[in-house]
Amino acid sequence: MLKLIEGNAIIGQSGGPTAVINQSLVGVVEGLRGLKPIKKVLGMRHGVTGLMKNLPCVDLSGTPWEVLEKVAKTPSAALGSSRDKPKEEDCGRIFDACKAQDVRYFFYIGGNDSSDTCRIVSELARKHNYEMRCFHVPKTIDNDLMCNDHTPGFGSAARYVALAFMADDRDNASLPGIKINVVMGRNAGFLTAASAMARHNEGDGPHLIYLPEVAFDPDRFVEDVKAVVAKHNRCQIAVSEGIKDKEGRDIGAMLIQGAQTDSHGNAQLSGSGALGDMLSNLIKEKFKSPTGKSPRVRADTLGYLQRCWPESSPIDAAEARSVGVFAGQAAARGEMEGSVSIMRLSNHPYRIEKRLIPLRDVAAKTKVMPVEFIHGTHDVTRAFLEYCKPLVGELPHFAHF
Repeated sequence: MLKLIEGNAIIGQSGGPTAVINQSLVGVVEGLRGLKPIKKVLGMRHGVTGLMKNLPCVDLSGTPWEVLEKVAKTPSAALGSSRDKPKEEDCGRIFDACKAQDVRYFFYIGGNDSSDTCRIVSELARKHNYEMRCFHVPKTIDNDLMCNDHTPGFGSAARYVALAFMADDRDNASLPGIKINVVMGRNAGFLTAASAMARHNEGDGPHLIYLPEVAFDPDRFVEDVKAVVAKHNRCQIAVSEGIKDKEGRDIGAMLIQGAQTDSHGNAQLSGSGALGDMLSNLIKEKFKSPTGKSPRVRADTLGYLQRCWPESSPIDAAEARSVGVFAGQAAARGEMEGSVSIMRLSNHPYRIEKRLIPLRDVAAKTKVMPVEFIHGTHDVTRAFLEYCKPLVGELPHFAHF
């Protein structure tokens, strides 16, 4: 039997919180239970940023299991998260902090940049001949991790988006007008595409869906809206915050003057209503009634509510827990490093399997919507709906006359 080195395990959470990220946290603790070489399971406060600042860790191995189970069902990052993208020298400080706390098992829950942090720390440990097992546990509502069919966090956010559009569509039908909803997703349109799950009857919205993978043409957009209004006397629209012009430039980022930026230099799109306002004004300017009157147009930016709505998708919650358990068990098996990947085996019945893949295959890479999920310039295909349905779970069916 493989002999594992004695020491502590440490777990951190990174990037945007989700409704199920704490399931993964507790899953790792569960996967490590009973592993004798592990003296303590520690939780980083605010990810590697807190580790570098020597913030006190949480003793997760000493936390009663009933408390951990309650934490697992709580949305957002219970340990606190971090948006920082560590540089090479920062990862050296992270490695030094791990050595100082006798950490031999390193787990980081997050997206593609978190996997890159995990990769660098793993490589530093090997370089210094310090035995430390490093594992990335997937998380992101954007669903943009390479080598994954889908990512924990996406299903719950997609469910929220679908339900929000269902309710908003009934509002839009009651008082007909043009309604724009801006959805999260800088480079990948999966979450915006999930709005299509709201359609159950002929004429249900969203009638138009705009993704960052398809170049956005303002003139074509206005004509699209005119055609829908002519048919339905109203129009509900889903727009990704990351839509780009034909040169590939972020339209929202260009509109926001003096915008806050993250550690990657990206404008904070979800904190502004600029894109919705611009699209509303564009319609008012170019779409006039025979009397010259502008149509009734409203725009909302769904914002952070998409990430942590407390009613998660059941499948998403279960899978988020299971990837954490899988990571802990991989360490127990003696694996040295890797990122947990979810692979779909079938839709009917829905079946998946989890694999451990090299960190370098995921680190700092971004997946976008495949072409087979995109229909024309403003819609998604049946293939996407079949893909998304099991992740979102059962949705209510509204009745109308």
